[in-house]
Formats: sequence, C-alpha cells, structure tokens
Amino acid sequence: IALLIIVLSMFYLGLIGILLNRLHFLSILLCLELLLISLFIGIAMWNLNNIIFQNTTFNLLLLTLSACEASIGLSLMVALSRTHSSDLVMNLNLLQY
Repeated sequence: IALLIIVLSMFYLGLIGILLNRLHFLSILLCLELLLISLFIGIAMWNLNNIIFQNTTFNLLLLTLSACEASIGLSLMVALSRTHSSDLVMNLNLLQY
C-alpha cells in the first residue's frame, strides 16, 4: 500500500507540475517523463504483485514509447528554441507566422 501511495503521489506531482509550472518547455517535458515513469513503476509493481509475467511486454512497450516521447520532445524544444530564440512557453505563439 505504501508503494501505491508513492506511485500515486509521483503521478499527481507530475500532473500538478504540468498544470502549474508552464514557464519553460523543458520543465513540461520533465513532468511528462515523471508521469510516464510513475505509470511504468505502477504497472511493473502490479505485475509483480499479481505474478503475471506475460504482460511484461507492455512494460517494455511503455518504456520504449517513453524514450520516443523524450526524443521527440527534445527535438521539438531544439527546433522551437532555434526559431524563437528561447524556450519560454509564453513566447511561443505557434498560430502566427
């Protein structure tokens, strides 16, 4: 039960970080990574508690998608910082040319 509380607090901390800390694009990406890591830990612990070893491929798929999301996010941040010369979210007005 203590591990469940830790995983849920990690998830909600990442969610609150996304909602409240929208100053830099990198901080939003880090909060998204915290959400995905908490989901991975929660699913891995659920599989260990239920002794289900057939669903370990789902954990690997989640880790792979997390790494892809991180690389795409960092490439977006590099592209946005090159075009707008900053990573501040409030300076990014993507609807205008």
